[in-house]
Amino acid sequence: MSSGSVSKIDLVLSLKGKTTTTLELKRHLAPKTVGAILRGLPLEGNAHMMGNSIAFVDTALTAGGEKLRTQFKRGDVGFMASNGSICFFLQDVLSSKPMTFVGKITSNLDALNEIKPGDIFLISQAGT
Repeated sequence: MSSGSVSKIDLVLSLKGKTTTTLELKRHLAPKTVGAILRGLPLEGNAHMMGNSIAFVDTALTAGGEKLRTQFKRGDVGFMASNGSICFFLQDVLSSKPMTFVGKITSNLDALNEIKPGDIFLISQAGT
């Protein structure tokens, strides 16, 4: 937990063998979804790209949509309930699929532009 806050949770997003970024989940944005992500940690899966604007990882998480939205800013983190994907927005996006906004990437966002087929994402708690 960052700064003694129960609402902000610091996580590490690793692109195995390449780079590491940090992200912050915000429990108050979507308490059920953030709780499901935290209970599922560590999460690991193939890294995928949607065009040049969204990097994502498929997970086995199941959570309904909370406070769904379609507009996201560069650095936002979203959860797509329809397939359990955690999405990382590399550009401002108006999505055709509504998603749950769960947090922000807090460092090294541009490193995610280097994703290649076969890369693996690992999401874990900071400091572990």
